[in-house]
Amino acid sequence: MTVRTNYANGEPCWADLQTPDVAAAKDFYASVFGWTYQDFPTPDGRSYAQAFMNGQLVATIAPQGPLQPPGTPAQWNIYFAAADAAALLDDATHAGGNVQFGPEEVGGTGVLAFLAPPGGGTAGIWQAGTHFGSHLFNEPGALVWAELSTPEPQAAVGFFQHLFGHEVTEYPQDDGGSYSTLLIDGGEVAGVVPAEEGEEASWQVYFGAAGIRNAAEVAVQARGEVIVEPDEHPADGSLITIKDPQGGILSLIQVN
Repeated sequence: MTVRTNYANGEPCWADLQTPDVAAAKDFYASVFGWTYQDFPTPDGRSYAQAFMNGQLVATIAPQGPLQPPGTPAQWNIYFAAADAAALLDDATHAGGNVQFGPEEVGGTGVLAFLAPPGGGTAGIWQAGTHFGSHLFNEPGALVWAELSTPEPQAAVGFFQHLFGHEVTEYPQDDGGSYSTLLIDGGEVAGVVPAEEGEEASWQVYFGAAGIRNAAEVAVQARGEVIVEPDEHPADGSLITIKDPQGGILSLIQVN
């Protein structure tokens, strides 16, 4: 197990779940991953939970905002590390993106913002203070990958290249499209894929699992749903997609 202590500018560094039922979500993901938690109060009298894997911080489960309409499903959010969030938001506007929130200081923990590239797909931006992101990466129970599905893939790729200087690798697909990966120092950090016709842009968040077949079985036993079934003989890199009882969708990749 390798413990992370920082993330490069433009690298996915954190994921959190916003859910209508924090307690139920904690139970579900504790079953799937074996997470443990530490609870903290929110300013409005509710609470959120930090999630730990083998004693290392890996995610947050938080209540939805008070302005969310009743019945809004839970949602996983992805955050990219930024050396300077304020400067990044200025660049985002010039690059054709949409700044949706921030930058805002979050105590001494860091600076938070949200933006979307051309075509949509809200992503978080995090400038580290005392909190730099997940203490584990590419490990069971921790963030592994993030993928944007968008009706404007080339515009989105250009947007992230402008903001972070990502290099790009294109993988031609059988349907004539292309799967783009964003790279930092030669390492792939995130993907961009064309959305299905009529679908809006959205991010898919991936966490690691030591055994995805078992994770799928546990998710169903915990009243979740398996959207993408595991391979007949899963190996490293195999994946599934699950939906928690509050509607949060998360993909799992089998890792060592």
